[in-house]
Amino acid sequence: MNIQQLEYIVAVDNHRHFVQAADQCCVTQPTLSMMIKKLEDELDIKIFDRNKQPIVPTDIGSQVISQARIVLKEANRVREIARSFNGAMNGDLRIGIIPTVSPYLLPVLVPRFARKYPDINFQVNEMVTERIVTELRNGNIDAAIVATSRQEAAFHESALYREKFYVYLSEDNGLYDKAYIVPEDIRGDELWLLEEGHCLSDQIRKFCELRKSQVSKLFTFRSGSIETLIRMVERNGGITILPELAAQELPPEKKRFLRNFRDPAPYREVRIVTNREEVKARFVDALSEEIRLVINPLLEGG
Repeated sequence: MNIQQLEYIVAVDNHRHFVQAADQCCVTQPTLSMMIKKLEDELDIKIFDRNKQPIVPTDIGSQVISQARIVLKEANRVREIARSFNGAMNGDLRIGIIPTVSPYLLPVLVPRFARKYPDINFQVNEMVTERIVTELRNGNIDAAIVATSRQEAAFHESALYREKFYVYLSEDNGLYDKAYIVPEDIRGDELWLLEEGHCLSDQIRKFCELRKSQVSKLFTFRSGSIETLIRMVERNGGITILPELAAQELPPEKKRFLRNFRDPAPYREVRIVTNREEVKARFVDALSEEIRLVINPLLEGG
């Protein structure tokens, strides 16, 4: 048994596909399959049920894979201890980030972070919150940038920044002439929201006190993009809610369609989340510092 074999079975469990797992591990599929078969022979068990599609672990295989994840995490901890002793800032940093943050944060963050830490292989995956949580639990990412507090004992959270919400509305909307908006002004039937699974939609429903049944249109529309919601308002009327950094990205001629909420204005808090036993704490701390340095000056009052 070796670390490589454990990495292979975890990869197959993640992808439930031998070819995709081999691609992730940068080996051929026959090599990966042979190494897993050797491990099964050594342990005298079947780790995967190959007769099912997608491939699934056997009952005993699930237990072995769970332990393999722990072993791999501890092996990474050993490497990180050595790097820390040597003062090195090199290695992989895998980040999950929600789609309503990434287009506004990454363009200003990535070039600066890459210049300051050229030996860190910074890998970023955009995904919705629930998938991020799953990937974090499974050890497939090192940290997550989200906009909701998980409040789970297994996770450690740190606030990065707060951004206010703004209303973006069409010129013919009845609220256009108001200087300030209160959540009670917003009707569910005129509100464009992101598709289910985006925490931004849940946050907006909550502070507007809207039930899912109150948010309706004449046709079904699901978008994963804030930019698409902006276009829908411009072409079809209605309202959408924008976080502060998205509002700032609007060209000057479109900012006249923005309205502030009356104080205390609703906001969201963007946070970085890791497993409590995170082995790359120095990398995560460096990333958090750079995020605060680039974002806080951009925010109102920052």
